[in-house]
Amino acid sequence: MEYQRHTCVCECCENVQTASWPQDIIPGQDLGISLQAFLGWVNNYAHMPYEKQQEMLWELGQIEIGLGTLVATNERIQQAIELSVSELSSWIKQTQPNVHVDETPWSVKGIKEWLWVVANCEFCLFTAADTRSRAELEAILGSEYTGVISSDDFSVYNGYPVFAQQKCLAHLRRHFKKLIQLPGLHNQTIGKAFVDLIDEAFRNYAQWFETLDSSSYNDWVNQFKSKLQSSVDQWIDLASATAGNLLRSLRDKASQWWYFLDYPEVPPDNNQAERSLRLAVTKRSC
Repeated sequence: MEYQRHTCVCECCENVQTASWPQDIIPGQDLGISLQAFLGWVNNYAHMPYEKQQEMLWELGQIEIGLGTLVATNERIQQAIELSVSELSSWIKQTQPNVHVDETPWSVKGIKEWLWVVANCEFCLFTAADTRSRAELEAILGSEYTGVISSDDFSVYNGYPVFAQQKCLAHLRRHFKKLIQLPGLHNQTIGKAFVDLIDEAFRNYAQWFETLDSSSYNDWVNQFKSKLQSSVDQWIDLASATAGNLLRSLRDKASQWWYFLDYPEVPPDNNQAERSLRLAVTKRSC
């Protein structure tokens, strides 16, 4: 790549005047800063294949860029942000009161790995790992975590030393919806009863989030806790194996399923992490 700039001689004083280099130029690199930033976005956020990037650049501005240049650009961006990613990882461990965590399969050169995400409304940190084991979780957040973790009910999160946990009620609702379809004693009745309870919880949390009316919310929480406990007690000894497992989880992990009732600043679902992984899941499914 060759860059040229105008040079001229003043007719009056005969001084040589040379134009300044544009700030977007990086010596020794083929592409400017803005274009490299754009390619970093379409590659790592939009997950656009390199061949599609080439087509897009030609259609937008008849920019012809080789495949090797695109690969090198992405590697250069990765190196440039490595320190910032490391600082973010350390900052998350030290300062965040609530984080959402999730993981999904991720193919790397045909080998199944796992893409982990730690997120809240202010940041999103992805980590590629070999497994979805407790060791990976500890590598990301440390051997213990002083904040509140929001997650699904995957076994890796059970027993992990934290200040508190909020398990995803949306996942629990799906389990009870499936229960309604299963044959078995009381499955349909139990499934419908607890789907209704979870829906009530979501409605009242959404109302609190909109109004921040803590007085009305706390009044509802006190009534809801009593209704929830009564329902668990009513059905736990009558339930089939599948329903019984769900009800025992509600009983034994009550503080993790319903943490948001007492601390509504922590949402009752893990949507923050799941939305962050959505593009990766979409790309995996293509």
